[in-house]
Amino acid sequence: MNTFVAELQRRKVYRVAAAYIIAAGFIIQVSSAVFPAWELPNWTFRLVVVFLLIGFPISLILAWAYDVTPQGIRATPPPGAHRRRNLITLIAIGVVVSAVAGFFILPHALARKIDKSIAVMPFENLSEDKENAHFADGIQDDILTNLAKIGDMKVISRLSVMAYRDAPHNAREIGKALGVSTILEGSVRRNGNRVRVTVQLIDAANDEHIWANNYDRDLNDVFAIQTDLAQKIAAELQAKLSPSEKAQIERKPTQNGEAYLAFIQAHNLFVTGMEDIEKLKQSEQLYARAIELDPKFALALARYSQLESWIGHTFDPAREHREKARALAEQALQLQPDLPEAHLAMGFSQYYGDNDFEAALKEFQTAQRGLPNEAEVYLALGAIQRRLGKWPESTASLEKAASLNPKDGWVLQNLALNYQMLRDFDAANKTIDRGLKVNPNGLGLWEIKCKLAIAEKGDLGVSEKAFQTVKSMPMNNVDKLRLASGRTDLFLLERKYKEGLREAESLPDDLLAPIPAALSGKYYLIGFARRALQDETGARAAFLKARDLLEAQLKQSPDAPEMHIQLAKVLAYVGEKDAALAEAQHATELLPESKDAFGGPEIAEGVAEVYCIVGENGRAIELLDGLLSRPSNITVPGLKVNPIWDPLRKEPRFQVLIDKYGAKV
Repeated sequence: MNTFVAELQRRKVYRVAAAYIIAAGFIIQVSSAVFPAWELPNWTFRLVVVFLLIGFPISLILAWAYDVTPQGIRATPPPGAHRRRNLITLIAIGVVVSAVAGFFILPHALARKIDKSIAVMPFENLSEDKENAHFADGIQDDILTNLAKIGDMKVISRLSVMAYRDAPHNAREIGKALGVSTILEGSVRRNGNRVRVTVQLIDAANDEHIWANNYDRDLNDVFAIQTDLAQKIAAELQAKLSPSEKAQIERKPTQNGEAYLAFIQAHNLFVTGMEDIEKLKQSEQLYARAIELDPKFALALARYSQLESWIGHTFDPAREHREKARALAEQALQLQPDLPEAHLAMGFSQYYGDNDFEAALKEFQTAQRGLPNEAEVYLALGAIQRRLGKWPESTASLEKAASLNPKDGWVLQNLALNYQMLRDFDAANKTIDRGLKVNPNGLGLWEIKCKLAIAEKGDLGVSEKAFQTVKSMPMNNVDKLRLASGRTDLFLLERKYKEGLREAESLPDDLLAPIPAALSGKYYLIGFARRALQDETGARAAFLKARDLLEAQLKQSPDAPEMHIQLAKVLAYVGEKDAALAEAQHATELLPESKDAFGGPEIAEGVAEVYCIVGENGRAIELLDGLLSRPSNITVPGLKVNPIWDPLRKEPRFQVLIDKYGAKV
């Protein structure tokens, strides 16, 4: 044995072995990083590892047989006795070392790293009846929902993939744009109660088909298709499926085919028309139809509840919407206590209807555990967390929502609002620009971009450019009203009161009527403009009209803080100081900053405006000082440009305030 070891040293085999191991390790490390970046197939990396393992004993043999000398590579002089036995021993050692190394290395090389992410493309409607397009969308949406329940995956939201409907695309482009490794494409053909679904799973890295399948079923068996697809996709991506996730995926939402058809039509209208009240009203009718056909349709009850909460929050804060939303959510939870969408609905009822943010947060967290890949849930979490003053958590949730729904401007709007409240204008502007890149026609995105320019720099020029950009875009009536209202606001900020008055008076009452706050807001703007033009009679008439509208609305929604603060401003302008201050106080009690770190500052800003209008300048400045010291929409450039604060400009304390916080801008 000593002779063998001595021969290894003499022939410098140790050095070659050490050098080979170091070089091989370096090659494996570099290959594991570079090959995926070059989009090389996984087998190329495995082949490199195998060659290196085979090469180790060969390198030992060569080191034994040859040596590098100043005269070049020469055969090593024979060792004398036992030459054959030593060579066999050396080969055996090399093979054993390679085998042991392969035992540890090959499993990692053979088990390709799976990126467990997927985008489900809009399904093509191949039915002769083109009205069945909503049915194809429903199939796609249900598959997405099932996949979103699998925590070990990343699933892109439906709104982001809808951007690719009817547009030429390839898997690689989609994969890079949405950040996914696989694409599911499909088509749906419905003929009466028979449904044919064809699907294919595609590797986004190389545009190669992974597998394809056809399903021919009755309408009532369509859920079995969705369940099977979710399980096959999870298996292909090696995603772990817990027993509870498996049970959720296998559960049929309804046994009634007609109820299901009504539901998917309702849901399509809801998710595509969140800013269109007419679509939302149609959605209401269809949800009601689905529940009429199947009173135990818990998913339909949950989504109907969510719709009512949204209408009450965004368009009409009447109590009936809140009460209906709560009743529907309770019904859904009674039928299926573990239904994630039911917990989501209850959370929105507590959020929008009760302003009970702590309770809503718990419901959203429960929903998130059941829908770990649903962007909508993270958006809800982010919205609640910021109201509770949990800004880092809120921003993280909204960023997660944006990663799951990268093509949806609504998510990016909300994320930008976070940054605006924190006065991180660089991040806010980058976020809005991301949104405008994916949705150049996003009116809400343009609106925030304009507000950011005013808040950061007092720049009104961005608004002028934005109006020129958006005026040629296709719009519904609500969008047109929103644009006209924004134009009015800009004219008032520019102190172009005649133009602002003309714009406000051009807004038709009948179109504003479905949105109560918009109608009263119109007359408030008219009053403000006429007062600036020293038309006191006309201003008073407009303010009194706004007061009557607000008081009527508050009978329907007595606990709406936004309406109380608006009424307080109107009362202040018509000289009812005590009543105005009482309304302002009531609004603050309904939504204090201590309860709502996101909406509370807006109410506090309104209270400061009331103090300014009634001549309580010191109290107004005190409130503004506080708002400038914590997250809010108040900024020094905004204070400088807004005419509402003109009564404070001669106050030395106001100038001190401007100087104090202006240095931080």
